Amino acid sequence: MASAIISGGLGKYEIIASEINEELAQNASKRLGIKVYSNNKELVQNSDIIFIATKPNQVSDVLEEIKTLTENKLVVSIAAGVTTTKIETTLTNSRIIRIMPNTPALVKCGMFGICAGTKATNEDTEFIKAFLESIGRCITVTEAQMDIVTAISGSGPAFFYQVIEDMARAGEKLGLEYDKSLELATQTALGSAKMIFNRGETPVQTLIDNVATKGGCTFVGIEEMKNGNSGKLFYDVIDKTTQKAHALGQ
Repeated sequence: MASAIISGGLGKYEIIASEINEELAQNASKRLGIKVYSNNKELVQNSDIIFIATKPNQVSDVLEEIKTLTENKLVVSIAAGVTTTKIETTLTNSRIIRIMPNTPALVKCGMFGICAGTKATNEDTEFIKAFLESIGRCITVTEAQMDIVTAISGSGPAFFYQVIEDMARAGEKLGLEYDKSLELATQTALGSAKMIFNRGETPVQTLIDNVATKGGCTFVGIEEMKNGNSGKLFYDVIDKTTQKAHALGQ
């Protein structure tokens, strides 16, 4: 995710990074074409805006390491479940913004949720939002909603991969080569997503009804989904993932 975020700012901003493993730092520097420190403190001293792009269980250690160097600086965290309130307990004089990215940012088709801490300004939020929109879409939410964002868009790519894979395997079992079935499912998912974004005022249900003519083959498939209670399945998936995201921040 750090690489995806960096790619969005290359050529527009002066970007530096930090990776504590010296070998990985050198490799990242060559790959991204930027200076990569192997010392977090040195990075923070030379930065105006700091992105915390670590696993949730590493955040506390990183914050403790840099807390004396971030006064009046903007700090942006991508760590799942770690609230702005928790970050502010350590970085007491910093402006904090929390974002939830997802991996399609690597192909400039990411989805981001963003919320601000108590000291972050509207200008901070708008700047980070504009920055992220160079590699995808961005919505502003409340802190309480961020774990839901994590479940839907942060974890969501894996859920869609699973649905696409299940459809492709179904086609394979019915007699179509897997590669062809996978291409059909993948392109159909891509096109369907674009149709939703281009729908204007048309409800999603209308898009479904336009394909699922009563008595037709699509209608039969939709009925099978309803009989299998797909709505409950996906509610449970998002609910469980939201709960796990919340637990990560505790």
